[in-house]
Amino acid sequence: MVFSSQVFLFLFLPAVLLCYYIAPRRWRNPVLLCFSLLFYAWGEPRYLAVMLFVILVNYLGALAVARRKERGRGAGGVLTLTLALNLATLFYFKYTAFFLRSLQAALPVFSELSIPRIVLPIGISFYIFQSMSYTVDVYREAVEPQRNLLDFGTYVSLFPQLIAGPIVRYRDVADQLRQRRESLSGFAAGVGLFVIGLGKKLLLANPMGALWEALQLQPGTAAAWMGMAAYTLQLYFDFSGYSDMACGLGRMFGFEFLPNFRYPYVSESITEFWRRWHISLSAWFREYVYIPLGGNRRGLPRQILNLAIVWALTGLWHGASWNFVLWGLYYAVLLIAEKLFLLRLGEKLPRLLRHLLVLLAVSVGWMLFYFEDLAALGAFLTRLVTPAASGGYAADLMLSYLPMLLAAAFAATPAAAKLYERVRGKRWAPWLRLGGLALVFLLCVAALASQSYNPFIYFRF
Repeated sequence: MVFSSQVFLFLFLPAVLLCYYIAPRRWRNPVLLCFSLLFYAWGEPRYLAVMLFVILVNYLGALAVARRKERGRGAGGVLTLTLALNLATLFYFKYTAFFLRSLQAALPVFSELSIPRIVLPIGISFYIFQSMSYTVDVYREAVEPQRNLLDFGTYVSLFPQLIAGPIVRYRDVADQLRQRRESLSGFAAGVGLFVIGLGKKLLLANPMGALWEALQLQPGTAAAWMGMAAYTLQLYFDFSGYSDMACGLGRMFGFEFLPNFRYPYVSESITEFWRRWHISLSAWFREYVYIPLGGNRRGLPRQILNLAIVWALTGLWHGASWNFVLWGLYYAVLLIAEKLFLLRLGEKLPRLLRHLLVLLAVSVGWMLFYFEDLAALGAFLTRLVTPAASGGYAADLMLSYLPMLLAAAFAATPAAAKLYERVRGKRWAPWLRLGGLALVFLLCVAALASQSYNPFIYFRF
């Protein structure tokens, strides 16, 4: 089930809100747990057992870790076993086929090896990372272990952020699991944020995706550049739209999730970009991989190695394909270069030029992200630098989509938010916001009736 569907908007969401708010407070977490399990099982019931297994492993593992620490005994072995079970589950479903194909390519003796067809459970990368962070934090004594299995199950399976994040650390919502207080103002703010995210997905991401799909097949340099710009915008609005909807839904139920995006395309460096894009994933790798490896505390050579390891793993987390590893290493090189000299050089450039260079680097990076076939990637990048005229159909297509592309580019900046802040104190400002949200929602409903099924891009990670 996806947020941008009629089933979710007009059946599932009203049902869960009704049951949640008529239930006594002590039953609200079980209500959320039941509906979250239903939400996940809607599309893939056979993989519900995988998520329940992950919940049970981390629940019991964290309790065992805490118990051994209370008795003054080493808990490292229990932690290692728990993390190994998590990673083995993730490896089996996500990386088995990739590993076997790579083995076949490297060693001809394995050429006859049969590669099983394993379907990837939706959202497995997100809920396993989320669960592991909880167990590690219990080991570090950063949080108390959750002794109520239903509450812990609610944390892992909470449907607003279950499928594609943000990755919510337990310590950020531990108090909210038992002591949150819903309010009318919080609910209204959540509805507004959800509608904004829905608009990003249906009114901006999907049209940009359609333009990208069409221009991929068209010859010409201009078509390649506009197609790359369309995919760059599609990816942002698709994923940030989901994150906005997740945070909005969380507020409807009294949860406050940390924001996952802060207008990343206004960045003036790659370092700044990754402080604004997919913030929860960057924070996870920094806290649970980069810092334990030594971070920047062991000298520059070790810091460079740590960055390379973290970004190779970040790329691999996104998908079991070499293009994702290449994408991760691409950012490792850029970030290392910035630490060594590029940031100092960039300070001498005009801000607009710094901004444009970052946009170019990020857009090329998204091509590494998109093309799993490296030959197709090379052919597309060649189109970007080989002057060639676009055909008549491509020219008409670009001209017809140009206003939408410009509107999407504007929406990717904080300009609209800043304009609203300037009039926020006016008596009519709340009505302007309400009218705007109502219009966006009506346009989204109309778009749902005309658009074909289009799941969120990050569902496959």
